[in-house]
Amino acid sequence: MGAAYSLDLRERVLKDLDAGMSKASIARNYHVSTRWVYNLQKQREATGRIAPRPHAGGPKPLLAEHTERLLKLVEEQPDATLRELRDRLGVPVSINTVWKMLRRLGVSFKKSSQCRGAGPAGRRREADGVAVLAGAPRPAEARIPR
Repeated sequence: MGAAYSLDLRERVLKDLDAGMSKASIARNYHVSTRWVYNLQKQREATGRIAPRPHAGGPKPLLAEHTERLLKLVEEQPDATLRELRDRLGVPVSINTVWKMLRRLGVSFKKSSQCRGAGPAGRRREADGVAVLAGAPRPAEARIPR
């Protein structure tokens, strides 16, 4: 979403409109939409003001009323999954909603070993390393016919 048009532009548009120019030609000259020119005129007639209206904000987060309980649940069981937290909270929201609220509250998650990737290139899996150290034969490498 872009910033509101400047007060200077608004004044120039209304000056041209009061001088009798059409909304379409004003929109072309100032690179704005015809609808914006119409709405600006309508706003001036209704309120007497031409300044941009303040942003109304967004919707209140769905879990805003449940933040204390959510933090308590995390404190009681820090390794709970998002799904478990949602189910214990008892509020019909998505898992993503729980995640967004926790992120907004500054709660971070420690990564478990299950989430780790393959590791740096050139490293072998721990099981292979143990097998080599124990003197056991290595598994045969897969061969791809060409």
